Amino acid sequence: MLQPWLTCTVVKIEDATHNTRRFWLQIPELAVFDFEPGQFITFDLPIHEQRNKRWRSYSIASAPDGSNIIELVIVLMEDGLGTPYLFNEVKVGSALILRGPQGKFTMPALLDKDLYLICTGTGIAPFRSMVQYIAAHGVAHKNIHIIFGCRAFGDSLYEAELKALEQSLPNFFFHPCFSRETTVEAGQHKGYVHQTYQQLIATNQKAVGSLPAAYFYLCGWKNMVDDAKQNILAMGYDKKDIHLELYG
Repeated sequence: MLQPWLTCTVVKIEDATHNTRRFWLQIPELAVFDFEPGQFITFDLPIHEQRNKRWRSYSIASAPDGSNIIELVIVLMEDGLGTPYLFNEVKVGSALILRGPQGKFTMPALLDKDLYLICTGTGIAPFRSMVQYIAAHGVAHKNIHIIFGCRAFGDSLYEAELKALEQSLPNFFFHPCFSRETTVEAGQHKGYVHQTYQQLIATNQKAVGSLPAAYFYLCGWKNMVDDAKQNILAMGYDKKDIHLELYG
């Protein structure tokens, strides 16, 4: 069934990095905006005469909390139409039209295997929603690894929050990876995401003596997602263990 378009109000905006912003949206028409961690919303923005060319979709970065407020984290694409409008025209108090929640990029019903959440840039949004939900609701789980890739320290998203969550959520591990930094601190990684998840799996495989059962969720730029999928299959996993969402 086609979902209705709803009017939301921007209630808070915060710079996350030099080119990334966090937007908090309230949907007054609903007492509760109910969604599953990993889902997204679609805006109808006034950026084109043709309606389907005005639609822009963004993953929800917050976990469902029983309220009608959600958070998005959005990177500016200067050569596009959607994000320049959101960055240059939208202020606190602005009204936007959205539809959702949408999407099937959601957690398995039973977290009975290790969970590898591999992402780049704002692809971290659905994974932040997932782990915050798991923590808030005490969802039983095996090891959970977020492997997050960006270029430089200044591009990192939710790092302090997720490092703090490592201390309170058992068996949760956050691995920020920086492709253009030459020196990193403890808990950080140099290079791309691929070497980090491959090393984690190899270490686990050596410890247990067999390929550890795992789910893989991939979200980010197409090149990263394509390479990760091929690497994971080459390690011996089945394609049914891999779930992906592209952006850009």
